[in-house]
Amino acid sequence: MSASPVVALRKAIRAFLLADSGFAAALGDKLYDEAPRGVEPPYVLFADVQLRDWSADLSPGAEQFFTLGVTSTMRGLSEALELAQRIVGLLNEAPLNLQDHRLIDLRFQSMETRRDQNGRFARVNLRFRATTEYL
Repeated sequence: MSASPVVALRKAIRAFLLADSGFAAALGDKLYDEAPRGVEPPYVLFADVQLRDWSADLSPGAEQFFTLGVTSTMRGLSEALELAQRIVGLLNEAPLNLQDHRLIDLRFQSMETRRDQNGRFARVNLRFRATTEYL
């Protein structure tokens, strides 16, 4: 049985982002499904995902709408926005290699900013759309 398209895409994104020296310099390896207790921002979280069937007659596939959340404690949104822009630049139309799947398309769709916990955390949510085929 092949890996979940969601898991396969997350693993590929993680490997791709952590291989970028600029991303690694800014965040180290702080790209999580859930932030560990006590970790200090900035960090990036895999957030919500919506998976839909995207099958053609002869090839089963999946369409994913997923969110990456950039969290910072710097005053204002500039740090979170700069990190978010780096992620968009790296991932938009990136040629990722997925386990048990073939990436057809990966595109940035939208950005949303917000403040959490009475302004303590700046958060930038990046929404992407990916289409994949099962191998």
